[in-house]
Amino acid sequence: MKKNPAQLELSKEAMQAYGYQVVDAIVNHHCTQGDQKPVALGSREEMDSLFLEEAPEKGTNPEQVLQFVLEEVMTNSTNMSHPKSYSFVPGPSNYVSVMADALATGYNIFSGGWAASPAAAELEIITIQWLLKIFGFPAKKGGGIFTSGGSMANLTALTTARRVKCGQDFSKAMIYLSDQAHSSNIKAIRVLGFKKEQIRIIPTDSEFKFSVNKLKNCIAKDRLEGLQPFCLIATSGTTNTGTVDPLLELAKICKKENIWFHIDGAYGAAAILSKKGKSLLKGIEKADSLTVDPHKWFFQPYEMGCLLVRNHKHLSQTFTEKPEYLRDIEGNTSEINFYDHGIQLTRRFRALKFYMSIKTFGLKEFRKAITFSIELAEEVENHLRSSQKWEVIFPATLAVINFRYHPIGKKYTQKQLDQFNQYISEQVVSSRKALLVTTLLHGQVVLRMCLINPRTSLSDVMETLGLCEHYAWEYTQKLQENN
Repeated sequence: MKKNPAQLELSKEAMQAYGYQVVDAIVNHHCTQGDQKPVALGSREEMDSLFLEEAPEKGTNPEQVLQFVLEEVMTNSTNMSHPKSYSFVPGPSNYVSVMADALATGYNIFSGGWAASPAAAELEIITIQWLLKIFGFPAKKGGGIFTSGGSMANLTALTTARRVKCGQDFSKAMIYLSDQAHSSNIKAIRVLGFKKEQIRIIPTDSEFKFSVNKLKNCIAKDRLEGLQPFCLIATSGTTNTGTVDPLLELAKICKKENIWFHIDGAYGAAAILSKKGKSLLKGIEKADSLTVDPHKWFFQPYEMGCLLVRNHKHLSQTFTEKPEYLRDIEGNTSEINFYDHGIQLTRRFRALKFYMSIKTFGLKEFRKAITFSIELAEEVENHLRSSQKWEVIFPATLAVINFRYHPIGKKYTQKQLDQFNQYISEQVVSSRKALLVTTLLHGQVVLRMCLINPRTSLSDVMETLGLCEHYAWEYTQKLQENN
């Protein structure tokens, strides 16, 4: 019998040598990342000059390819795990989970159905049960699924909510969310085919929380007009400020109005492991569905989101399909096929990294890391308030702090202050010494730090603030020269 000459294989010795080099590179990166610059900058033209080529017909020595990738690809990617990566929501990650991902990928485990990989399905069941307990969801009826991230978790939740509350006809269905809700929810609503007129964006109050009174008025008006309020999206830890919506009040409204209560906790939900976080998140257990991103504050590498639901049957009743090519691999009611609980049929083994890291470090270490981040943000707030150069725009909340350069005794217009802070951010990022970008609060340009990385220290933040003050002084000189 003729043997296939192209098996895409290396020798055992070559694989071992290659693997050792990859692991060495990862370990070296992990141990030295604080000494590296967190920000990568590059134009399309610059990237094209490095990478643009036709797909090669002939192969290249694997070590050469690896070396090229380490030197040119990894160094030209922003490091979201860096201690001075403060923007958006950093992804601190951890080495055990990185290696777990390598195992899951190396063994090429298909985590869609029970028959293909019962151990992978079981670990997803077990880790979902851990999360159900952490968030106070019913252990027997509750369920969930790991997804690529919060965007897919929110889409899965809204798809489920629409089927449960609306059935096949959602022409009059109305969905409610605040002006601080994450953009992924708007994307999900669009993907599901809702019209713009079916979305109610409720203004938040002065603390950026869902305005309960405005929500009640809007629901009442919609009902009087013959529309069907069916879903409310609350946020536990907004991206801008870390704010948690009034979950208990919103839960009562949803129960009274027969509305699906979805909480987007992609960022802040994990804070429930800390005492302060648990206090802020009262009512999270009342949700019909909850999004949480382990690749944020549970310190997992990308990609890993999660959706939890109060009733696991709602997922299976929404997503189960019975094509003929899957008829031989259906398990019994306890043997879950996770492709019946979400959108993906082909799924990577995401549960492994969560399982291995929790088993290795224990929840106690995760609690300590989250508590440290919350307290660090509060320390930074105290420093800013004691300075004559800085103004706190929104207090430290779930490890997020918003502030701006606004020196006492200097008369600057709002426009000038916006320009000051925009300049500071641009120069800090251009220096590549820290990732610190702006957001808008009450129409003001402000600097925002998200401090969930357990490797970020107060000295890291102080060094960055010193850099900011240098660029503020630099901008002051420019203003004086122009005058």
